[in-house]
Amino acid sequence: MLPGGMEDDSVPRIDIPITARTVRRARILLRRHGPTALVWRRRLAIGAGAVSIGLAALLLTHLANQAIDIFAHWADTVWWLPFLLTPLGFAGIAALMRRIAPETSGSGIPQVVAAVHEPDRAASALLSPKAAITKFALTIGALFAGASVGREGPTVQISAAIMVLYHRLLHVPMRPSIMIAGGAAGVAAAFNTPLAGVTFAIEELADAYEQRVALLVMTAILIAGMVSLGLAGDYLYFGVVGETMKLGVTARVAPVAGVFGGLAGGLFARAMLSFADYRDRWLPFFRNRPVAWALACGIVVAVTGVLTGLTWGTGYSAARAIINGTSAPYWYGPAKLLTTLATSISGIPGGIFAPSLSAGAGFGAILRLIFPNDPGGAVILLGMVAYFTGVVRAPLTAVIIIVEATASRGLILPLFTAALIAHATSRLVCKERLYHGLAHPWHERLRPAGAIPA
Repeated sequence: MLPGGMEDDSVPRIDIPITARTVRRARILLRRHGPTALVWRRRLAIGAGAVSIGLAALLLTHLANQAIDIFAHWADTVWWLPFLLTPLGFAGIAALMRRIAPETSGSGIPQVVAAVHEPDRAASALLSPKAAITKFALTIGALFAGASVGREGPTVQISAAIMVLYHRLLHVPMRPSIMIAGGAAGVAAAFNTPLAGVTFAIEELADAYEQRVALLVMTAILIAGMVSLGLAGDYLYFGVVGETMKLGVTARVAPVAGVFGGLAGGLFARAMLSFADYRDRWLPFFRNRPVAWALACGIVVAVTGVLTGLTWGTGYSAARAIINGTSAPYWYGPAKLLTTLATSISGIPGGIFAPSLSAGAGFGAILRLIFPNDPGGAVILLGMVAYFTGVVRAPLTAVIIIVEATASRGLILPLFTAALIAHATSRLVCKERLYHGLAHPWHERLRPAGAIPA
């Protein structure tokens, strides 16, 4: 346009006709590749969910440690208080859980295992925001009551629920990989062990492991791990174990540790899977009285805890002390197994990862008595990995957790040897894997009415 309003004929003018077809194509391109496209909403859901998982895991860790310290102070100050607090706490938590969110019972990992097969139904039935909040609060409550529970299993269910929530808010279709990524990121953030999150997803959560699942899992784990590492620092749960084992020592110690731990862990898993049937047969009074049953289990935990003074809570501090060379009573491993079993079959929320590692350290202390001239810390770790593998039958996850939590990379070969032997031994005692067996009731709950069982 020239001064005076005259047009400049030397500048060519291009008129682009805007047709309905052009508008439709533009809308399709915007929908597929614009900021509101599904691919970007999915990436945002994964990223925001992973950050939230890291923060939730750190908060649960902090509050869990506070609860353990407060209960320990109470138990040391008033020795008879656990006789009241623990059974009544178990009963109260069981009653509250059944009233508010029955889907939060137990570890939380079986719920996620079941959810992977029915993602749409599980999103509201097992992995709702209410379930996550209830699981979080009641796990802390269980530790306040002195229960022998871990926070890793609950973190898996909470993390999967967080990932589901973000995908719902952003209207992203629900897929099994979402729940696998959330649960695996929870393990990584809870233990501060990213590689263990990947192996956990492979061994426990994903029956058919696909490439896109691997990408989602590793993305979520990376983000959640960075949040946990950035806020909490590069900490090792059980301290640094720099010992190594020569091949001859490994050939002598690892098979004994594998058989011993595999038998003990397999017996624990078998008791977990079959105890309800035995209870209904031998103790019919408790069949339809879950609160009374939780009270009875709380009495067992209280009596054992008061008599030993060592079996309360997650058992992290006891395990770390044993690894660092503190002499542990020979009965610590069996006593921790008993309190963990009593807590788990009570039905109250809480995991078994940390208590199983602690019980494994107790069994490792027995092995240290058998092999007094071999590296003590290394022998303890072999006992831990063998017992933990015997319980959950996930040898790769067990080894990676121990290696990452103790910086014991020089023991990878002995640990794998013990874990594989423990895995084979445990199968002889308990045919079914623990978490998959515990997932059966949740599968039934998610199965549509009239569906034929697989």
